[in-house]
Amino acid sequence: MHDIEKKSKSTQCVHGSLIPDGSGAVVTPIYQTSTFSFKDVDHGAGLFAGKGEGYIYTRIGNPTIRSLEKAVALLEDGYDGVGCGSGMAALHLAFASILKAGDHAICSESVYGPVVGLFTQQFGNWNVDVSFVDTTDVEKVRAALRPETTLIHIETPANPTMAVTDLAVVAELAHSHGAKMTVDNTFMSPILQRPFEHGADMVIHSMTKFINGHADVVAGMVVVKDEEDYKHVRKMSNAYGGTIDPFNSFLVARGIKTLAIRVEKQNVSGMKVAEFLESHPKVAKVMYPGLKSHPQYETHKKQASGPGGLISFELKGGLDAGKVLLNSVELCVLAVSLGGVETLIQQPAAMTHASMDPALRKQAGITDGLVRISVGIEELDDIIADLSQGFDKIG
Repeated sequence: MHDIEKKSKSTQCVHGSLIPDGSGAVVTPIYQTSTFSFKDVDHGAGLFAGKGEGYIYTRIGNPTIRSLEKAVALLEDGYDGVGCGSGMAALHLAFASILKAGDHAICSESVYGPVVGLFTQQFGNWNVDVSFVDTTDVEKVRAALRPETTLIHIETPANPTMAVTDLAVVAELAHSHGAKMTVDNTFMSPILQRPFEHGADMVIHSMTKFINGHADVVAGMVVVKDEEDYKHVRKMSNAYGGTIDPFNSFLVARGIKTLAIRVEKQNVSGMKVAEFLESHPKVAKVMYPGLKSHPQYETHKKQASGPGGLISFELKGGLDAGKVLLNSVELCVLAVSLGGVETLIQQPAAMTHASMDPALRKQAGITDGLVRISVGIEELDDIIADLSQGFDKIG
Protein backbone atom coordinates (compact mmCIF):
# COMPACT_ATOMS: atom_id res chain seq x y z
CA MET A 1 0.00 0.00 0.00
CA HIS A 2 3.04 2.28 -0.34
CA ASP A 3 2.90 3.25 3.36
CA ILE A 4 -0.50 4.81 2.70
CA GLU A 5 -0.84 5.65 6.41
CA LYS A 6 1.93 8.21 5.99
CA LYS A 7 0.43 9.90 2.94
CA SER A 8 -1.78 12.99 2.83
CA LYS A 9 -5.55 12.68 3.23
CA SER A 10 -6.04 13.54 -0.44
CA THR A 11 -3.79 10.62 -1.44
CA GLN A 12 -5.47 8.33 1.08
CA CYS A 13 -8.83 9.16 -0.51
CA VAL A 14 -7.58 7.95 -3.88
CA HIS A 15 -5.64 4.86 -2.81
CA GLY A 16 -6.88 3.87 0.65
CA SER A 17 -9.79 1.63 -0.37
CA LEU A 18 -7.84 -0.84 -2.51
CA ILE A 19 -7.39 -4.32 -1.08
CA PRO A 20 -5.32 -6.20 -3.71
CA ASP A 21 -6.87 -9.56 -4.60
CA GLY A 22 -4.14 -10.78 -6.94
CA SER A 23 -6.02 -9.84 -10.09
CA GLY A 24 -4.26 -6.53 -10.65
CA ALA A 25 -7.55 -4.61 -10.39
CA VAL A 26 -6.97 -0.96 -9.45
CA VAL A 27 -10.39 -0.84 -7.75
CA THR A 28 -11.60 -3.38 -5.20
CA PRO A 29 -14.25 -5.48 -7.01
CA ILE A 30 -17.85 -5.94 -5.87
CA TYR A 31 -17.96 -9.28 -4.11
CA GLN A 32 -21.70 -9.71 -4.61
CA THR A 33 -22.06 -12.92 -2.65
CA SER A 34 -23.89 -13.88 0.52
CA THR A 35 -21.56 -16.69 1.54
CA PHE A 36 -17.98 -17.94 1.02
CA SER A 37 -16.69 -21.46 0.53
CA PHE A 38 -14.05 -23.03 2.81
CA LYS A 39 -10.94 -24.91 1.69
CA ASP A 40 -11.87 -27.77 3.99
CA VAL A 41 -13.70 -28.45 7.27
CA ASP A 42 -10.77 -27.41 9.43
CA HIS A 43 -10.51 -24.11 7.56
CA GLY A 44 -14.21 -23.36 8.14
CA ALA A 45 -14.05 -24.38 11.78
CA GLY A 46 -10.98 -22.19 12.27
CA LEU A 47 -12.69 -19.13 10.82
CA PHE A 48 -15.69 -19.61 13.09
CA ALA A 49 -13.29 -19.93 16.00
CA GLY A 50 -11.68 -16.63 15.05
CA LYS A 51 -8.47 -18.18 13.79
CA GLY A 52 -6.92 -17.58 10.38
CA GLU A 53 -7.78 -15.21 7.56
CA GLY A 54 -10.84 -15.52 5.36
CA TYR A 55 -14.52 -14.83 4.99
CA ILE A 56 -17.60 -16.74 6.12
CA TYR A 57 -20.77 -14.79 5.37
CA THR A 58 -21.32 -11.22 4.16
CA ARG A 59 -23.11 -10.08 7.32
CA ILE A 60 -19.91 -10.98 9.18
CA GLY A 61 -17.42 -9.76 6.60
CA ASN A 62 -16.95 -9.24 2.88
CA PRO A 63 -13.89 -8.01 0.93
CA THR A 64 -15.72 -5.06 -0.65
CA ILE A 65 -17.17 -3.98 2.68
CA ARG A 66 -13.82 -4.43 4.43
CA SER A 67 -12.12 -2.24 1.84
CA LEU A 68 -14.53 0.58 2.69
CA GLU A 69 -14.25 0.07 6.44
CA LYS A 70 -10.47 0.21 6.25
CA ALA A 71 -10.57 3.28 4.01
CA VAL A 72 -12.75 5.35 6.36
CA ALA A 73 -10.79 4.24 9.44
CA LEU A 74 -7.60 5.29 7.64
CA LEU A 75 -8.99 8.75 6.93
CA GLU A 76 -10.10 9.17 10.54
CA ASP A 77 -6.79 7.83 11.93
CA GLY A 78 -8.79 5.19 13.79
CA TYR A 79 -8.10 1.53 14.48
CA ASP A 80 -10.86 0.08 12.28
CA GLY A 81 -14.41 0.65 11.11
CA VAL A 82 -17.73 -1.18 11.01
CA GLY A 83 -19.98 -0.42 8.05
CA CYS A 84 -23.73 -0.03 8.59
CA GLY A 85 -26.81 0.21 6.44
CA SER A 86 -27.45 3.88 7.36
CA GLY A 87 -26.17 6.68 9.54
CA MET A 88 -28.91 5.96 12.07
CA ALA A 89 -27.88 2.29 12.14
CA ALA A 90 -24.33 3.42 12.89
CA LEU A 91 -25.48 5.68 15.73
CA HIS A 92 -27.62 2.89 17.17
CA LEU A 93 -24.71 0.46 17.02
CA ALA A 94 -22.31 2.89 18.68
CA PHE A 95 -24.72 3.80 21.48
CA ALA A 96 -25.78 0.19 22.06
CA SER A 97 -22.15 -0.88 22.38
CA ILE A 98 -21.79 1.49 25.36
CA LEU A 99 -25.18 1.81 27.07
CA LYS A 100 -26.94 -0.71 29.27
CA ALA A 101 -30.13 -0.60 31.33
CA GLY A 102 -29.90 2.00 34.09
CA ASP A 103 -27.25 4.09 32.34
CA HIS A 104 -27.43 7.80 31.62
CA ALA A 105 -26.31 9.59 28.45
CA ILE A 106 -25.64 13.23 27.66
CA CYS A 107 -26.29 14.46 24.12
CA SER A 108 -25.83 17.76 22.30
CA GLU A 109 -29.19 19.56 22.43
CA SER A 110 -28.88 20.61 18.79
CA VAL A 111 -28.69 17.25 17.08
CA TYR A 112 -30.14 15.42 14.09
CA GLY A 113 -33.85 15.02 14.90
CA PRO A 114 -34.17 11.20 14.78
CA VAL A 115 -31.32 10.88 17.31
CA VAL A 116 -33.65 12.37 19.90
CA GLY A 117 -36.18 9.64 19.23
CA LEU A 118 -33.49 6.98 19.31
CA PHE A 119 -32.45 8.08 22.79
CA THR A 120 -35.86 8.88 24.30
CA GLN A 121 -37.91 6.09 22.77
CA GLN A 122 -35.77 3.07 21.86
CA PHE A 123 -33.15 3.45 24.57
CA GLY A 124 -35.73 4.95 26.91
CA ASN A 125 -37.70 1.72 26.62
CA TRP A 126 -34.54 -0.05 27.83
CA ASN A 127 -34.36 2.11 30.96
CA VAL A 128 -31.65 4.43 29.66
CA ASP A 129 -32.06 8.10 30.56
CA VAL A 130 -30.72 10.99 28.49
CA SER A 131 -30.06 14.69 29.09
CA PHE A 132 -29.98 17.08 26.13
CA VAL A 133 -27.47 19.78 26.99
CA ASP A 134 -25.79 22.79 25.39
CA THR A 135 -22.46 21.02 25.01
CA THR A 136 -20.77 24.23 23.86
CA ASP A 137 -20.83 25.15 27.58
CA VAL A 138 -18.63 22.64 29.42
CA GLU A 139 -20.08 23.70 32.78
CA LYS A 140 -23.53 22.64 31.61
CA VAL A 141 -22.07 19.28 30.59
CA ARG A 142 -20.38 18.96 33.97
CA ALA A 143 -23.63 19.82 35.77
CA ALA A 144 -25.48 17.15 33.80
CA LEU A 145 -23.11 14.35 34.81
CA ARG A 146 -24.48 11.62 37.07
CA PRO A 147 -22.81 8.60 38.67
CA GLU A 148 -24.50 6.45 36.01
CA THR A 149 -23.39 8.58 33.01
CA THR A 150 -21.52 6.33 30.58
CA LEU A 151 -21.87 8.21 27.29
CA ILE A 152 -21.52 11.77 26.01
CA HIS A 153 -22.56 12.16 22.39
CA ILE A 154 -21.46 15.23 20.43
CA GLU A 155 -22.38 16.69 17.07
CA THR A 156 -19.98 19.45 16.08
CA PRO A 157 -20.83 21.54 14.21
CA ALA A 158 -24.34 20.70 15.37
CA ASN A 159 -27.25 19.96 13.09
CA PRO A 160 -28.73 22.43 12.19
CA THR A 161 -27.59 25.35 14.41
CA MET A 162 -23.88 24.90 13.60
CA ALA A 163 -23.04 25.20 17.31
CA VAL A 164 -19.46 24.05 17.98
CA THR A 165 -18.39 21.95 20.96
CA ASP A 166 -14.81 21.89 22.23
CA LEU A 167 -14.07 18.20 21.77
CA ALA A 168 -10.86 18.08 23.81
CA VAL A 169 -12.47 19.72 26.84
CA VAL A 170 -15.55 17.48 26.79
CA ALA A 171 -13.44 14.37 26.17
CA GLU A 172 -11.31 15.12 29.22
CA LEU A 173 -14.45 15.60 31.30
CA ALA A 174 -16.00 12.37 29.98
CA HIS A 175 -12.89 10.28 30.60
CA SER A 176 -12.34 11.68 34.09
CA HIS A 177 -15.87 10.48 34.84
CA GLY A 178 -15.33 7.05 33.29
CA ALA A 179 -17.64 7.78 30.34
CA LYS A 180 -17.00 7.46 26.61
CA MET A 181 -17.38 10.27 24.07
CA THR A 182 -18.86 9.53 20.66
CA VAL A 183 -18.71 12.15 17.92
CA ASP A 184 -20.85 12.45 14.81
CA ASN A 185 -18.37 13.84 12.28
CA THR A 186 -20.74 13.83 9.31
CA PHE A 187 -20.78 17.61 8.79
CA MET A 188 -17.00 17.97 8.60
CA SER A 189 -15.84 14.64 7.16
CA PRO A 190 -12.33 13.44 8.08
CA ILE A 191 -10.92 15.90 5.55
CA LEU A 192 -11.70 18.85 7.83
CA GLN A 193 -11.95 17.32 11.32
CA ARG A 194 -10.63 14.18 12.98
CA PRO A 195 -12.18 13.76 16.44
CA PHE A 196 -9.76 11.04 17.58
CA GLU A 197 -7.09 13.75 17.70
CA HIS A 198 -9.23 15.48 20.34
CA GLY A 199 -10.10 12.52 22.55
CA ALA A 200 -13.09 10.82 20.90
CA ASP A 201 -13.65 7.13 21.61
CA MET A 202 -15.82 6.48 18.55
CA VAL A 203 -16.50 8.51 15.43
CA ILE A 204 -19.75 8.06 13.52
CA HIS A 205 -20.58 9.03 9.95
CA SER A 206 -23.67 9.09 7.87
CA MET A 207 -21.74 8.15 4.74
CA THR A 208 -24.87 9.10 2.82
CA LYS A 209 -23.53 12.64 3.05
CA PHE A 210 -20.03 13.99 2.27
CA ILE A 211 -18.18 10.67 2.27
CA ASN A 212 -20.26 9.26 -0.57
CA GLY A 213 -21.15 12.69 -1.89
CA HIS A 214 -23.48 11.80 -4.76
CA ALA A 215 -26.96 11.45 -3.19
CA ASP A 216 -27.30 7.86 -4.38
CA VAL A 217 -26.44 5.77 -1.30
CA VAL A 218 -27.71 5.43 2.27
CA ALA A 219 -24.92 4.15 4.53
CA GLY A 220 -23.18 4.64 7.87
CA MET A 221 -19.90 3.89 9.61
CA VAL A 222 -18.62 3.51 13.16
CA VAL A 223 -14.88 4.02 13.53
CA VAL A 224 -13.20 2.97 16.78
CA LYS A 225 -9.82 3.90 18.18
CA ASP A 226 -8.61 0.59 19.64
CA GLU A 227 -8.79 -3.15 19.09
CA GLU A 228 -10.85 -3.91 22.20
CA ASP A 229 -13.66 -1.55 21.20
CA TYR A 230 -13.48 -2.79 17.61
CA LYS A 231 -14.00 -6.43 18.63
CA HIS A 232 -16.95 -5.43 20.83
CA VAL A 233 -18.63 -3.27 18.17
CA ARG A 234 -18.01 -5.89 15.46
CA LYS A 235 -19.62 -8.59 17.60
CA MET A 236 -22.68 -6.42 18.19
CA SER A 237 -22.90 -5.58 14.49
CA ASN A 238 -22.91 -9.28 13.62
CA ALA A 239 -25.75 -9.82 16.10
CA TYR A 240 -27.85 -6.82 15.03
CA GLY A 241 -27.34 -7.48 11.34
CA GLY A 242 -27.50 -3.89 10.10
CA THR A 243 -24.57 -4.38 7.73
CA ILE A 244 -23.95 -2.29 4.63
CA ASP A 245 -24.11 -4.34 1.42
CA PRO A 246 -21.25 -4.86 -1.07
CA PHE A 247 -22.69 -2.77 -3.89
CA ASN A 248 -23.29 0.29 -1.71
CA SER A 249 -19.83 -0.21 -0.20
CA PHE A 250 -18.39 -0.08 -3.72
CA LEU A 251 -20.28 3.14 -4.48
CA VAL A 252 -19.15 4.84 -1.26
CA ALA A 253 -15.54 3.79 -1.87
CA ARG A 254 -15.82 5.32 -5.32
CA GLY A 255 -17.19 8.51 -3.79
CA ILE A 256 -14.27 8.70 -1.37
CA LYS A 257 -11.82 9.02 -4.25
CA THR A 258 -13.08 12.58 -4.87
CA LEU A 259 -13.89 13.43 -1.23
CA ALA A 260 -10.92 15.74 -0.68
CA ILE A 261 -11.43 17.81 -3.82
CA ARG A 262 -15.20 17.99 -3.30
CA VAL A 263 -14.82 19.17 0.30
CA GLU A 264 -12.17 21.70 -0.73
CA LYS A 265 -14.55 23.21 -3.29
CA GLN A 266 -17.50 23.17 -0.88
CA ASN A 267 -15.35 24.70 1.85
CA VAL A 268 -14.34 27.65 -0.34
CA SER A 269 -17.83 28.16 -1.77
CA GLY A 270 -19.43 27.75 1.65
CA MET A 271 -17.38 30.65 3.01
CA LYS A 272 -18.36 32.89 0.09
CA VAL A 273 -22.06 32.00 0.36
CA ALA A 274 -21.97 32.64 4.13
CA GLU A 275 -20.39 36.05 3.57
CA PHE A 276 -23.05 36.84 0.94
CA LEU A 277 -25.83 35.85 3.34
CA GLU A 278 -24.37 37.82 6.24
CA SER A 279 -24.28 40.97 4.10
CA HIS A 280 -27.81 40.55 2.71
CA PRO A 281 -30.39 43.02 4.09
CA LYS A 282 -33.10 40.36 4.34
CA VAL A 283 -31.01 38.02 6.48
CA ALA A 284 -31.16 38.48 10.25
CA LYS A 285 -28.50 36.00 11.34
CA VAL A 286 -26.04 33.54 9.80
CA MET A 287 -24.67 30.51 11.65
CA TYR A 288 -21.43 29.34 10.04
CA PRO A 289 -18.19 28.47 11.87
CA GLY A 290 -16.06 30.24 9.26
CA LEU A 291 -17.53 33.63 10.16
CA LYS A 292 -15.95 35.60 12.99
CA SER A 293 -19.48 36.37 14.18
CA HIS A 294 -19.90 32.70 15.11
CA PRO A 295 -19.75 32.40 18.93
CA GLN A 296 -17.40 29.40 18.79
CA TYR A 297 -15.30 30.62 15.86
CA GLU A 298 -12.01 30.16 17.73
CA THR A 299 -12.96 26.72 19.05
CA HIS A 300 -13.80 25.46 15.58
CA LYS A 301 -10.61 26.94 14.16
CA LYS A 302 -8.64 25.04 16.84
CA GLN A 303 -10.08 21.60 16.06
CA ALA A 304 -10.99 21.74 12.36
CA SER A 305 -9.11 22.82 9.26
CA GLY A 306 -12.09 24.50 7.57
CA PRO A 307 -15.70 25.59 8.12
CA GLY A 308 -17.27 23.22 5.59
CA GLY A 309 -20.26 23.51 3.28
CA LEU A 310 -23.19 23.69 5.74
CA ILE A 311 -24.78 27.05 6.54
CA SER A 312 -27.86 27.91 8.61
CA PHE A 313 -29.49 31.31 8.64
CA GLU A 314 -32.55 33.23 9.81
CA LEU A 315 -34.50 35.55 7.55
CA LYS A 316 -35.91 38.78 8.94
CA GLY A 317 -39.32 37.70 7.67
CA GLY A 318 -39.22 34.45 9.64
CA LEU A 319 -41.11 31.33 8.58
CA ASP A 320 -43.16 32.99 5.81
CA ALA A 321 -40.08 34.56 4.22
CA GLY A 322 -38.32 31.21 4.39
CA LYS A 323 -41.18 29.53 2.53
CA VAL A 324 -41.02 32.13 -0.23
CA LEU A 325 -37.27 31.67 -0.59
CA LEU A 326 -37.42 27.88 -0.66
CA ASN A 327 -40.29 27.89 -3.15
CA SER A 328 -38.45 30.37 -5.40
CA VAL A 329 -34.99 28.84 -5.79
CA GLU A 330 -34.34 27.14 -9.12
CA LEU A 331 -30.78 25.80 -8.99
CA CYS A 332 -30.72 24.98 -5.27
CA VAL A 333 -32.65 21.76 -4.70
CA LEU A 334 -35.42 21.78 -2.09
CA ALA A 335 -34.53 18.52 -0.36
CA VAL A 336 -33.18 17.15 2.89
CA SER A 337 -29.78 15.49 3.32
CA LEU A 338 -26.46 17.22 2.73
CA GLY A 339 -22.89 16.83 1.54
CA GLY A 340 -23.62 15.97 -2.06
CA VAL A 341 -22.47 17.61 -5.26
CA GLU A 342 -25.82 19.42 -5.51
CA THR A 343 -26.66 22.48 -3.40
CA LEU A 344 -29.60 21.55 -1.16
CA ILE A 345 -31.84 23.86 0.85
CA GLN A 346 -34.46 23.04 3.50
CA GLN A 347 -36.29 24.19 6.66
CA PRO A 348 -35.20 21.94 9.56
CA ALA A 349 -38.16 22.64 11.88
CA ALA A 350 -40.59 21.48 9.19
CA MET A 351 -38.42 18.73 7.75
CA THR A 352 -35.32 17.04 9.26
CA HIS A 353 -36.16 18.11 12.83
CA ALA A 354 -39.95 17.91 12.64
CA SER A 355 -39.92 14.81 14.88
CA MET A 356 -38.21 16.70 17.71
CA ASP A 357 -40.30 17.89 20.63
CA PRO A 358 -41.07 21.59 19.96
CA ALA A 359 -39.78 22.54 23.42
CA LEU A 360 -36.44 20.86 22.72
CA ARG A 361 -36.26 22.53 19.30
CA LYS A 362 -36.76 25.89 21.01
CA GLN A 363 -34.17 25.03 23.67
CA ALA A 364 -31.66 24.13 20.95
CA GLY A 365 -32.31 27.30 18.95
CA ILE A 366 -33.97 25.50 16.03
CA THR A 367 -36.54 28.14 15.18
CA ASP A 368 -39.40 27.73 12.72
CA GLY A 369 -37.77 30.19 10.33
CA LEU A 370 -34.33 28.57 10.27
CA VAL A 371 -33.05 27.69 6.78
CA ARG A 372 -30.17 25.27 6.14
CA ILE A 373 -28.08 25.17 2.99
CA SER A 374 -25.68 22.42 1.98
CA VAL A 375 -23.41 24.04 -0.59
CA GLY A 376 -22.59 21.84 -3.57
CA ILE A 377 -19.88 21.99 -6.21
CA GLU A 378 -21.73 24.11 -8.77
CA GLU A 379 -20.15 27.36 -9.92
CA LEU A 380 -20.24 29.77 -6.97
CA ASP A 381 -21.70 32.65 -8.99
CA ASP A 382 -24.60 30.44 -10.07
CA ILE A 383 -25.41 29.50 -6.45
CA ILE A 384 -25.36 33.12 -5.28
CA ALA A 385 -27.39 34.29 -8.29
CA ASP A 386 -30.06 31.70 -7.52
CA LEU A 387 -30.27 32.73 -3.86
CA SER A 388 -30.38 36.41 -4.92
CA GLN A 389 -33.36 35.92 -7.21
CA GLY A 390 -35.06 33.96 -4.42
CA PHE A 391 -34.50 36.80 -1.97
CA ASP A 392 -35.95 39.22 -4.53
CA LYS A 393 -39.28 37.33 -4.37
CA ILE A 394 -39.60 38.03 -0.62
CA GLY A 395 -41.83 41.03 -0.04
